[in-house]
Amino acid sequence: MALPELKQTATEARLATLSLPEGGCLEAARAAALSRVQTLGLPDRRDEYWKYTRPDTLVTADTPSAEVFTSGETMIFGDFDRLKVVFVDGVFDAEASDDLSLEGIEIDRLAELSAKDIHWAKDLYGVLEARGQTPVARPLASLNTAFASDGVVIHVTGKPSKPINLIYKHGTATSDVMLHHVIRVESGAEATILENGPAASRFNKVTEIDIADGGTLHHVRAQGRDHERRAATHMFTRLGTESVFKSFTLTVNGVLTRNEQVIELTGDDAVAHVAGACVGDGDFHHDDTVFITHDAVNCESRQVFKKVLRNGATGVFQGKILVKEGAQKTDGYQISQSLLLDDDSQFLAKPELEIYADDVACSHGSTSGAIDEDALFYLRSRGVPHADATDLLTLSFLAEAVEEIEDEAIAEELVTRLESWLARRR
Repeated sequence: MALPELKQTATEARLATLSLPEGGCLEAARAAALSRVQTLGLPDRRDEYWKYTRPDTLVTADTPSAEVFTSGETMIFGDFDRLKVVFVDGVFDAEASDDLSLEGIEIDRLAELSAKDIHWAKDLYGVLEARGQTPVARPLASLNTAFASDGVVIHVTGKPSKPINLIYKHGTATSDVMLHHVIRVESGAEATILENGPAASRFNKVTEIDIADGGTLHHVRAQGRDHERRAATHMFTRLGTESVFKSFTLTVNGVLTRNEQVIELTGDDAVAHVAGACVGDGDFHHDDTVFITHDAVNCESRQVFKKVLRNGATGVFQGKILVKEGAQKTDGYQISQSLLLDDDSQFLAKPELEIYADDVACSHGSTSGAIDEDALFYLRSRGVPHADATDLLTLSFLAEAVEEIEDEAIAEELVTRLESWLARRR
């Protein structure tokens, strides 16, 4: 079926600004992804999964400008012993990065695969993204698979002694960046991936994660700093038997951020937890879109998302749990909540369950409300200033999401950053 004229025109205009990387073992995957983009068309407000978020600035041929923000704060995760992999406006910075060799892990750059005919990532690049197009089309992810010029491919074969920190620096006001990462966690292996930094004026990122039987991956991401930035991120994760995937995202700035998580539990006894906390002030639009498919027995999934909004900020949550036939003893939990600190902000939620098995425990809930006046009065009556009391209740509200982080030191670091952000905006 032909695309509507407006969508076709917008898609062609965007594609005309891009050049398809040539050669290497990823050429076929890129061509297939380009075909998906041309068939699907880039998203617009008529698409069901974009009705709460305007995708215009994410798909336009012209890159929106975003001022580069500088602050006196040290970079988040800066005090942790970690392996640093740095990108500046989407270009790998070898001088700022550490030596990419570390016991239990192998790291290659995506850009280097263009010169190779054989690499393990060939069998995975674009595969999970393509699977994630059904039943919901995600054309921005296909656009990334086709045109992303760099990223990392990470092969986890053991238990590295420290986390891998992917750092995205924003250097110019009109940078338009696509990065694509591929992560393969082997059986019994375990690693932690940290991500932080504004990346670009407009950022499109895809991460494909394949976790073998008994493998474990922890992922913690901090999005913040440059407020005028726009980002669309996608994570496609497939879990084997008795594997574990836990992901947490903190967002504190950004005119427009859309984070998509597409997770398949394909092996029995797998566990997937995905959580997020965001605080938005003013011209701020934050969208979490999650799709978790249970396709095995006795699997567990959790979705925990909390948003604090004020001065006209907008939060969106779209979360679905699909339990396929035969996926008995599924335990699926989903909660999305917002704390609205004024009457101008809004929270738009679309929780969904679709279940085709009869021995399951699945639940979803979504609430939106203001600060608990009784709790606020309690703190004020004990001498706590109004601003401090509001911040304490805000942090308490976000606690359930932050508690999904297993590493207590990392969780404490994020709470400290939240406290600083709230204090600056009193």
